[in-house]
Amino acid sequence: MNVGDRCRLDKEHLWHPFTPMREWCAEEHEPLALVRGEGCWLWDQEGRKYLDGNSSIWTNIHGHGHPVINAAIKEQVDRVAHTSFLGFTHEPAMALGRELAELAGLPRVFFSDDGSTAIECAVRMALQFWQQNGRPEKLGMVGFDAAYHGDTLGAASLGGIPLFKGAANHFGYGVQRVKDLEALRSLGVDVARVAAVIVEPLIQGSAGMRLWPKGMLKELETWCRENEVFLILDEVMTGFGRTGTMFACQQEDVVPDFLCLAKGLTGGYLPMAATLTTERVFEGFLGEGRAFYYGHSYTASQLGCAASLGSLRVFREERVMEGLAAKMEVFAGLVGSLGAMPQVLEVRRCGMIAGIELRDQPPGTGARVCVAARKFGLLTRPVLNTLVLMPPLCVTHAEMGQMVEALRLGIEEVCG
Repeated sequence: MNVGDRCRLDKEHLWHPFTPMREWCAEEHEPLALVRGEGCWLWDQEGRKYLDGNSSIWTNIHGHGHPVINAAIKEQVDRVAHTSFLGFTHEPAMALGRELAELAGLPRVFFSDDGSTAIECAVRMALQFWQQNGRPEKLGMVGFDAAYHGDTLGAASLGGIPLFKGAANHFGYGVQRVKDLEALRSLGVDVARVAAVIVEPLIQGSAGMRLWPKGMLKELETWCRENEVFLILDEVMTGFGRTGTMFACQQEDVVPDFLCLAKGLTGGYLPMAATLTTERVFEGFLGEGRAFYYGHSYTASQLGCAASLGSLRVFREERVMEGLAAKMEVFAGLVGSLGAMPQVLEVRRCGMIAGIELRDQPPGTGARVCVAARKFGLLTRPVLNTLVLMPPLCVTHAEMGQMVEALRLGIEEVCG
């Protein structure tokens, strides 16, 4: 299939996420079709190669085509690809559940399909728990301004970014949004009706990589314990080493009531998610009429579990976390150098996650910079006018340097 055929078929039949389709389907637009990946590199249909600067939308952990994960998936598909988890079980789910419980310090694991459904599980568990355990008035949810927790109707209603909420403004959960901890503490008598607080720990991704003040998460945990409110941590983006610890909450010694995982769970190979919780919550669903009636056809997919186990094996065998501190130091210096550019307002970084906010540029400039960076060998996407750099954890020092240089050249070309 030639380039023209690919473009025509895409524009005739496909609808892309988070994409203005009028511009996408314009005659002059040529979609970039990616056909191969290895390590931190991706190749397009013309054989051009690019560094994967945002880990394929924040998912890839160990690079593309990792032999351990590839082998795990191949071995599993030769046995069986998928079996129902409704009324049945299987060894890959058992093994993965045990490993996740040990890593997070939360004993119960509920599998689902993606970040949005991991959030939905946590919220529905929290609400149902209080309803059937003597606190029926606890129906409220609290989220933070500029938060993003997914795109399903319930998950979107928790977010604080109007652009991404759409119809969730009129449907979904009843959510009270606060700016910060001080505003949360000012809720007063309304606290008695709050079932849970949800937050992205350490850093808000879709807000433009906005950092929380140090210690905020621990203070939030204390507030939740004092007020008998569940704490839900959305680690869909931050989980699996992105911030320098396996989970971001571990940097402040916080153990939530619900931990939501997805993107990096399978190493970035397959859609899969997990919601981890406590024995207390689990026991609140025991007994007649108390079951958690929620799940999906592909819950605990055997292929997804196999990929996840393969990814965790890579963490162990390659000692990924042990080598991360030195890599983060190099990353900090490289992305920090962009802050000296007159076109850059601020560089924000947490571990291997960076946001480079452009100074005084019209809407759409961030997207144009990312398109320009392609000719210099980098693929990434912005959050409005904040450029995102979030490479796979296997990235080398040289590759990080190439990524930053491509961004620098893209900024200079577009912003002058």
